Amino acid sequence: MRFEISKVLDAIEGRVCTDPSLARAVLDLAEVIRYQDLDGGRPASLLRLGMVIDALSRQLEEDSVPVYAVVHRALLSDADLTSNERMVVRRWADDGLVEVLDNPGDRMLEVADLLGLPVLTRVRFDGLRGRFPWLVEQPGRVLAPAPGAGGPVFVAHVGGGQTPVAGDRSPVGEKLLARQWRCPEPGCALFGGGGGGGAFADLARVERAPAGQPPPSLRNGAPTCPRHGTRLSDAGPRPRSEVLAVRIGGLIRRRFVLTEEQPVLVGRAPEGSGGIMLGQWLNDEARRWISRNHIRLELRVGEVIVTDVSTNGSGIRPNGSMTESERIALAPKQSRVLAGADMVELYPGVQVGRADELPTGAPFTPTSVMAEAPTMAMRLPRP
Repeated sequence: MRFEISKVLDAIEGRVCTDPSLARAVLDLAEVIRYQDLDGGRPASLLRLGMVIDALSRQLEEDSVPVYAVVHRALLSDADLTSNERMVVRRWADDGLVEVLDNPGDRMLEVADLLGLPVLTRVRFDGLRGRFPWLVEQPGRVLAPAPGAGGPVFVAHVGGGQTPVAGDRSPVGEKLLARQWRCPEPGCALFGGGGGGGAFADLARVERAPAGQPPPSLRNGAPTCPRHGTRLSDAGPRPRSEVLAVRIGGLIRRRFVLTEEQPVLVGRAPEGSGGIMLGQWLNDEARRWISRNHIRLELRVGEVIVTDVSTNGSGIRPNGSMTESERIALAPKQSRVLAGADMVELYPGVQVGRADELPTGAPFTPTSVMAEAPTMAMRLPRP
């Protein structure tokens, strides 16, 4: 049972991030782990985060949906969690996958405001509606996870419904996310840290992964590290990036970020690190057709360039058209600029394109992070 729970926590780890381009909702981890009515179990359980993430995937009809988790520092030593769970949360904090704060306050709402994310919480924010008007003006922006038959469901605070709704990034958020930021504190996992090594090492880490840097907190109008409370220095413009997605059988299986610094290989089982592996979602015929390294994606001067590096070739679906006569063959070693709504088709039903231009929805259930959870650890409400 302990091994099974560890496998579940590893799966959940793949669904938490502070990357503004990938996170689909924001939540307070210290709150979610205490939703005891979701499973009738012990006072606090990290598995409840997995249950809420699964519910989010079902509502968005999309696989591999990440959440942005704000974490009170006290959770790192919370005796209601198991020693293994505390160790996992500390690892997430050290790796910058969650945002650990001494006093979270309204940081969850600040993140939602800056990034346009929906908020998953049961807390009511009556006193903050003046500062964040969307709390009442945008139905579906704030949803309460609640017990449901077969797993959690969401209940919108305003307007009813169960589907999380994203808003636009605030103008301030757009400005903050156009820059890279650096924290003066050594080892800051969010803004240039994650293991010490001195100032030059910290700056190198910022430059290696600018797309995943979270939004700074604003204190008296100044960009501030939410963890350390120190003012951040401007490290220059953030390199351009594009959010792409893989759709298989009509279901978005994964989103990923393409930057100017690093091309991305997509295929059955790409070589090296950073590739997008499709093999786990393919049927036997698709596995035989799609090469280990099938296409290479690059971002050049704001344009997405796709190069076929496969054996069998690919195709371009202009403007997302599925009409066979409009499909453009992409031969091995051939390159093409991917226009706004264009899709690359590696094999019938296997497409890659800009995430905002790929609708999702298919007769498949998104992969559950709780698939390995032992029944003793969960007691779902009966239908």
